[in-house]
Amino acid sequence: MIARAAGLLTGYALDRLLGDPRRWHPVAGFGRTAAALERRLYADSVPRGTAHVAVLVGGAALVGALGERGNRFLTTTIATWAVLGGRSLDHEASVIARLLADDDLPGARQRLTHLVGRDPSTLDEGEVARAVVESVAENTSDAVVAPLFWGAVAGVPGLLGYRAANTLDAMVGHRNPRYERFGKPAARLDDAANLLPARLAAALAVAAGPDRRGARRAWRDDAAGHPSPNAGPVESAFAGALGVRLGGTNVYGERVESRPVMGDGRPVTPADIGPARRLAAHVGLGAALTAAAVALLPHRHRRSSPVGGA
Repeated sequence: MIARAAGLLTGYALDRLLGDPRRWHPVAGFGRTAAALERRLYADSVPRGTAHVAVLVGGAALVGALGERGNRFLTTTIATWAVLGGRSLDHEASVIARLLADDDLPGARQRLTHLVGRDPSTLDEGEVARAVVESVAENTSDAVVAPLFWGAVAGVPGLLGYRAANTLDAMVGHRNPRYERFGKPAARLDDAANLLPARLAAALAVAAGPDRRGARRAWRDDAAGHPSPNAGPVESAFAGALGVRLGGTNVYGERVESRPVMGDGRPVTPADIGPARRLAAHVGLGAALTAAAVALLPHRHRRSSPVGGA
């Protein structure tokens, strides 16, 4: 499994250096395919939503399996680069931080729509910064740690299958009249796929954060209050590690969501975006090294196995 481990590390390095491909991004192409299939399959029912997910996620995993039959290092590298989003996430956070530093609150609010689904129109500087820190935490888990986790466990099929599931959740896994039933299978699959990676991301945030004790305490005490079973551990660990408070009232169109506070530190300010970005970078690097180590485990096992039998 040396090729898999090397491909994961190389793909991670390409994402950090180059970011997403500017043209012909495969995830964008997948999104167009998913939208076209939705137009044919859509009905207000869970079985139709299940079929939608099965075809698309299964198809992505099959493409990955076929790709692994060739040069495993090359296909793993390309797939890892394609599905990771760490550089793009960091770029968006840095742009908003610069806008806030330049006292351009309207520009920061508008740019925030690239990161979150909440309504930014009434947010002050602190609330914009809180949204950025929360997005950096959650998306570091979803767009960096989780793909690397599934790449280590299941290779290219894991990388592509996970990204397909996560993309479908972003497209249809919403609590609204259209997707309440059709989108439920996508949302449930994404929750299951992120169950272990989110806790790995939280553990890495504890290990890499400036306040390990605070991160452990916030994870233990506050994660369960988050409406997402997977965002809660990561956001609470980031809050404790950075010594800030996350959570509060978020507005999503006509829906208002009041989330319990995570962390017992001070309110978030624009100055906290930089430390959050650095913590996310450390978490991503830790995830890449962990994924490579896990990918090597079967190889080490085979080398240590006895040759021949009794």
